[in-house]
Amino acid sequence: MATKDAILNAAERLFANERFAAVSLRDITREASVNLAAVNYHFGSKELLVLELFKLRSIELNRERAQLLKAAEAAAGGTPPLRDVLFALVAPPVRDWLSSDPAVSIKARFLVRAMIESTPEVRRLHETEVGHLQQFVTALARSMPELSHADICLRLHFTLGVMHYAMNERKRLEMLSKGAWDYSNPEDVIAWIIDFTAPGFSTSPAS
Repeated sequence: MATKDAILNAAERLFANERFAAVSLRDITREASVNLAAVNYHFGSKELLVLELFKLRSIELNRERAQLLKAAEAAAGGTPPLRDVLFALVAPPVRDWLSSDPAVSIKARFLVRAMIESTPEVRRLHETEVGHLQQFVTALARSMPELSHADICLRLHFTLGVMHYAMNERKRLEMLSKGAWDYSNPEDVIAWIIDFTAPGFSTSPAS
């Protein structure tokens, strides 16, 4: 397992800073101080290595989200306020992405790159594996009982879109606002996203 972990960690460091296509298996083996046979043995191909790393980091992220959601439910006695549900969804990826700890931010940058460049294997997994979001659909349904299941799913989808764009296009906002918005404090960014998306759950149902 030490060799496999070394390969995963080396690949993640490289992928966090370079496009997937720009990183070769030889780059990864050099970074991990292993031979090419070790990569082939553990993963079979670069595409499958990317997929396994994406699965691993997604599981870690979604576990943290689930813990925050459970804590919010416990604090509220079962039905947490809308903003607390959105906080559980948004806070972990934003905190990781803006973390001052390089080891944490590398994981987040890899996930952001995987979402942008998305290999066919990652895209397939991302589109079909939505079980981790069902707990948020359930929590939102309790918090906003006037909304239909379809409306909740749509609003959740849009919320994720706002979060992803905010993370992926940081430099664009800085240029557009001439530096008026400072991303240095993750808690501020989390609050901005929630302030913008929460009212969308309070509007009249679309259907």
